[in-house]
Amino acid sequence: MPDSKTILFAGGGTGGHLYPGIAVAEVLRESRPDVKCVFLCTQREIDRTILEPTGFEFIPQPIVPPVSTVSGLLKFWKAWRETKDLVRKIIRDRKPAAVLGLGGYAAGVGVKIASLMKIPTAIVNPDVVPGKANKFLMQYSTFVCCQFDKTAEHVSPAHRGKLKITGCPIRASITSHPPREESAKRLGLDPNLKTLLITGASLGAQTINEAAITLLPTLPLTGWQILHLSGKDHAAMVRTAYREKETAAQVIDFTPAMADVWAVADLAISRSGASSCAELTACGVPSILMPYPYHKDLHQRANAKVLADGGAAILMDDEKDKQKNADKLRPILQSLLQDGARQSAMAAAAQKLGRPDAAKAVADVLAGMIR
Repeated sequence: MPDSKTILFAGGGTGGHLYPGIAVAEVLRESRPDVKCVFLCTQREIDRTILEPTGFEFIPQPIVPPVSTVSGLLKFWKAWRETKDLVRKIIRDRKPAAVLGLGGYAAGVGVKIASLMKIPTAIVNPDVVPGKANKFLMQYSTFVCCQFDKTAEHVSPAHRGKLKITGCPIRASITSHPPREESAKRLGLDPNLKTLLITGASLGAQTINEAAITLLPTLPLTGWQILHLSGKDHAAMVRTAYREKETAAQVIDFTPAMADVWAVADLAISRSGASSCAELTACGVPSILMPYPYHKDLHQRANAKVLADGGAAILMDDEKDKQKNADKLRPILQSLLQDGARQSAMAAAAQKLGRPDAAKAVADVLAGMIR
């Protein structure tokens, strides 16, 4: 047996796909010095932005998302073939001990090819409802690491025996975040004020951004300050809007230092992607969740419903219109900002749902496969 084992982490394109893999890789780097973690990511700039600071090796794949047009599908199949050739070469050269799929189109080739080459495989399925890629990859996976018990209701009986309820991996720095005062200083905030966090995850969310800048300047925010994670594509518009409406807000386009963000967040308005839900619950942050409304399966809504049913969040469907969203959000936020007891109860409910040890649980699954 070789002294060093390689584990390939296949996936990327968003922070929601990459950060769970990074969390698992960090656990392995700490606990298993004989393991080398290598990421097979996409060519999107967000992947490089996220992965470069981690020190993990990453290899961009040619793969692109499928688009339902003739030219889009032709481009996808060409990229799939090129990615297949690349992955086969990597597997022949690196001889990985296991492959972990991180979800989405960028995970497909790595998991499928590895399985066909008799290499142990697992996938992370952090959403209640598995996406198309994960549904496809379950047949090629030894184990499926899930965040929610309810996922079993959306999986065929043939694959339910593969499910491991591990939680969605989040980085250790988030669950053991720094003192509030230090984090507030780094973010340019006042540690003595409560912080309302607006976030659409790593890429931002236009409808949430528009609802916030429409509503917040009209609300009394005594005792509160705004931290708005806008996404790089929307940052200029968001900053300009707050400035024109003479509303103080700290706008950040993107930050990998989410430990600081969660250390200061007292209430969040957020999408309900799997990683966002995992971080909200592990850190005990009450939230108003506006699920991404454009997916056919509305999987973010299913995630949000788990938190809402558990008392950790308020679910508000995104109307895809800034004024309608602002009008719906107004009474919810106005009431919650002034109700400290409810904030505390929601925070406690969030912590009850959290699985801060999920990264170790997935690392243990991988270790068991390569033992």
